[in-house]
Amino acid sequence: MKLHHWFSAPTLAALLLLGGGQVLVGAEKKKDLASFGALEAPSLEAVRADAEAWAKKAGLTEAKQKKFTAIWKAADRPLVDRVNDTLLLDDGAAKLLAGARDILTPAPTAVPAVIKDAKQPAFYRANLAVAYARALSTRRVYEEALDTLKAVKAEEVADPAGYLFHRAVAEHAMLFKDQARHSISRLLDEVVDAPERYKTVGALMLLDMLTWK
Repeated sequence: MKLHHWFSAPTLAALLLLGGGQVLVGAEKKKDLASFGALEAPSLEAVRADAEAWAKKAGLTEAKQKKFTAIWKAADRPLVDRVNDTLLLDDGAAKLLAGARDILTPAPTAVPAVIKDAKQPAFYRANLAVAYARALSTRRVYEEALDTLKAVKAEEVADPAGYLFHRAVAEHAMLFKDQARHSISRLLDEVVDAPERYKTVGALMLLDMLTWK
């Protein structure tokens, strides 16, 4: 598995000089004009409707249905947390994510079949892919995290900013410069209301890649 060092001291200094992540990519940045445009996260109502459709098809037990209702009534919970909590109501998803997070479990060598299964509801498959890839990325299992994210699209998930960020992190770690630059460009230019921490780290990765030979 190929891994890259994190960030050099000169790159960190450059980020500070640029004011915490506001970077002009300049001539190096190449946009895919066909995909350029606002990439807005779906509304809470739309995601909840998808979650309810999935829950109905999944046939949740009465106890789990009560948990589902509580998840979506919790007004103070971020949307992505509600989605992740919903996924954990499925025994298969809960087991898959627990294994991905467990540092004592051998790293996977393939994308889980359920994530590649196009017959699965898009809500379940796409958001599970992001949660699974995020867990692997935390363990620095970047190759499998990237392969997992490639199985779905940013437009299919409840958190497109998170999708593009974790994809860029994996691509950067794997030394895939062009792919990482493209993902970061989409994160910075297309995603509406992307978290500042994602923008800052994305800008830092762009700066770091300028030093690559």
